[in-house]
Amino acid sequence: MRLSHTPDGFAYRDLNGNGRLDPYEDSRLPTADRVTDLLGRLSLAEKAGLMFHTVIEAGTDGSLLETPGLISKSPTTTVVLGKHLNHFNVHALTDARAAARWSNNLQALAERTPHGIPVTISTDPRHSFIENAGVSFAASIMSQWPEPLGLAALADPERVRRFADVVNAEYRAVGIRAALHPTLDLATEPRWGRQAGTFGSDPDLVTRLTLAYLEGLQRGPVGVESVACTCKHFPGGGPQAGGEDAHFPYGKDQVYPGGFFAAHLAPFPAAVAAHAAGIMPYYGRPVGLAIEGEPIEEVGFGFNRQIVTGLLRETLGYDGVVLSDWELVTDNHVGEQVLPARAWGVEHLDAAGRMERILAAGCDQFGGEECVEVLLGLVAAGRVDEQRIDESARRLLTVKFDLGLFDDPFLDEDAAVSVLAQPAFVAEGHRAQAESVTVLIDTGRLPVGEGVPVYAEGFPVEALRDRFRVVDRPEDAELALIRLAAPFEPRDDLFLEAWFHQGHLDFQPGLRVRLERIAAHCPVLLDVTLDRPAILTPLLDVAAVLTVSYGSSATAWLDAITGRLPPRGRLPFDLPRSMAQVRAHPEDRPGFDDPLFPRGFGLRPEPRPSGG
Repeated sequence: MRLSHTPDGFAYRDLNGNGRLDPYEDSRLPTADRVTDLLGRLSLAEKAGLMFHTVIEAGTDGSLLETPGLISKSPTTTVVLGKHLNHFNVHALTDARAAARWSNNLQALAERTPHGIPVTISTDPRHSFIENAGVSFAASIMSQWPEPLGLAALADPERVRRFADVVNAEYRAVGIRAALHPTLDLATEPRWGRQAGTFGSDPDLVTRLTLAYLEGLQRGPVGVESVACTCKHFPGGGPQAGGEDAHFPYGKDQVYPGGFFAAHLAPFPAAVAAHAAGIMPYYGRPVGLAIEGEPIEEVGFGFNRQIVTGLLRETLGYDGVVLSDWELVTDNHVGEQVLPARAWGVEHLDAAGRMERILAAGCDQFGGEECVEVLLGLVAAGRVDEQRIDESARRLLTVKFDLGLFDDPFLDEDAAVSVLAQPAFVAEGHRAQAESVTVLIDTGRLPVGEGVPVYAEGFPVEALRDRFRVVDRPEDAELALIRLAAPFEPRDDLFLEAWFHQGHLDFQPGLRVRLERIAAHCPVLLDVTLDRPAILTPLLDVAAVLTVSYGSSATAWLDAITGRLPPRGRLPFDLPRSMAQVRAHPEDRPGFDDPLFPRGFGLRPEPRPSGG
């Protein structure tokens, strides 16, 4: 880090190397003054670079990668020094010390740019179980908690605030200062493949948990202890037509047949009032939507001026950063697969036309893109005014200054090792995993006594052996412990598609027959991991105990059913009776008239009496 001193001893980073203290380098000045000073110094190319937020990959040893990987598109030096980019979404991190070292190396590289603008590193959620490069990452080097659906099953804002406080500590220890979360979408369409990342279907609960999340992670208006939060997906990404996701061309439409647009919008005004640093519109295009009698153009929300400028900025009064979702401008080619640009409703436009529409809508930053030449070409052609660039650059620089990145972006590698996955954090995450387990049926078998012979499927043997005697056949067991994943239709044509769980919610018909054969010999204790609802109707009368979980390790689930950490979860959404009921259900409506189990349902088994 380049430190200089004024004659009176004030220390500052001489970011542009001119040998004097410039206003933007003076940490004593208000952010607005520093931004104005720096903005007046930047070239158009530097300002344009601020407006791109793309994926980056870290070297496993903390080095900067100069060979593009599976996800990243260009060498690190090219995007930082050549294209002037300084917002990056990091993917795999495999070691705490290496992650902190990589962050330091990246910030040292950024010092070589003309004005030393520091890098802002962002991430999708990475504290749970789902590994999906388009959505979230498994915890890996960080403490592991249930998916947000599991936090919703606990319905405890204080627990969510504490979770977010842990996330804040672990992120900052490795230099992650921006979160592309929380997700405020309502889980109203049971087939939709992104429900695990939501807080369920009730807009009031979603709002309460969102505010707790922001309190713990961002900690009020952005400051030096914040992780700047981008709330998504405005104005609510849940009501996908037929449950298909808008990452893909067959899922481009969002629909409101039940007239519940207001319910999906409901959590966002509270997030705006809580000073969320960023807002991300979803990919989907609204079909048949009118707001206060005004028909809304059927183009993706990131291209939609009525939504971004009209509703978000003017009606809700939001003046923070609006970051588009990923790759609205260009296609993404990975190996032999492609993911088309999510230019829904404006597919006919070229890259320049799409970018022009995104800016006209009111967005400040292009997610997943690094095509700075397109933006510079728009300015050169007179299609975008440089003042429009300045407007967005000012918002983006404000967040960087408020985070304190201009004053000290560097990390202590030893501290990163001591903070990440520290025992207290791991224990809290494990408790949340166990307690979020939701009991739907109990015929008096819970809590389960330990030491009995069990037959098991879906468990690592080592998780069972310190509690039970594991046998190979149901005939020799007193209990059968079975864990299943919620069903989905495997797909693998487009890039990312294989990671998304989409399609019908029915188990294969042979499952019930196989479970009946096991139940003929011993009671079946069945758990289904719900990353979205499943049709459980055929399983009800073969399970002596039926639980659902939302990201719980085998050990955490066993702690729940044995009463070591008693389950207290309640359903964060309704469970439908059949696929016929799902298909007849309006995609935007929270809840069913006659669900198999309603939102909020969950049994709490009585503790087993102790002593003789």
